[in-house]
Amino acid sequence: MEHTRHEESALFDAVDGRATLAGSNRLEILLFSLGTGENFGINVFKVREVSRTPFITRTPNMPAGVEGLISLRGNVIPVLSLGAVLGLAPPGAPLGAAMMVTEYSKRTLGFLVESVDRIVRVEWNRVRAPENLSTGAHSFITAITELDDGRLVSILDVESILADTFGEAVVGDITPIGNGHEVNVFFVDDSTVARRKITEVLDRLGVRHKHATNGLEAWNRLDSLASHADHAGQRLADEIDMIMLDAEMPEMDGYVLTRKIKGDARFTGIPVVMHSSLSSEANRAMGTRVGVDAYVAKFDAEVLAETIRPMLQRARRAS
Repeated sequence: MEHTRHEESALFDAVDGRATLAGSNRLEILLFSLGTGENFGINVFKVREVSRTPFITRTPNMPAGVEGLISLRGNVIPVLSLGAVLGLAPPGAPLGAAMMVTEYSKRTLGFLVESVDRIVRVEWNRVRAPENLSTGAHSFITAITELDDGRLVSILDVESILADTFGEAVVGDITPIGNGHEVNVFFVDDSTVARRKITEVLDRLGVRHKHATNGLEAWNRLDSLASHADHAGQRLADEIDMIMLDAEMPEMDGYVLTRKIKGDARFTGIPVVMHSSLSSEANRAMGTRVGVDAYVAKFDAEVLAETIRPMLQRARRAS
């Protein structure tokens, strides 16, 4: 579907109203097409604007899928052909007619697509992790949801796209925490790439850790651990020193998960850190609204380590 500039800007009206989604277990998805007959979506909070494809300056030695560079209000940003990145565009295929300017993990990128449709609101409990999909374009799909009209929408795993195109973030030297083997972190993230990098940071800090792959799974496991500690007459804070969670996750998002944790006395004394590729100030404010103790934008290993280090040290002293 083609849009005029007025229609494109209207897609992102009432952004302030979207802040009310925090804690509602709903998200808004921008639907788009790559000209293949499939339906794709991306979290609206990762999209700054939509426009017609501008003039792109071709640049040599760019990673596969990167068509070149554009100047956007004084900033030079790379532009990717999503069809090429996902392996759905044949060699020499024309560039898409529309461009989505995305902001996530503190990076701004242009994504070329065939067309942009509309924004739809869906319940996170209707969003499911894809099963038995691990090759080709499917390796960049983080979740599947079904619209009211029965159409299936594949939601992009932007962390995987970023890592595959530009390489994974390098985790440098991180000083271990003293007596780190006594520290326990529970984290949850639906992105395989993110879980791998978080694990690397926690391993270098020398702490023990467990993880879940979506918000509902995390809550079920945390609820079970809390019930077990309660029945044993123990404090869960003596077993878990920190909970780290993503903002956007299938089945239950990080905002709802945070509210459930913060509203349950069994989790008293356990700090909650939101670690998200939604790196805008609006998303940071949403995290604060639901009670997170810290908000860290993905993915800077040093910032993550130095944010959670004092919190883990305080938790150990308190226990």
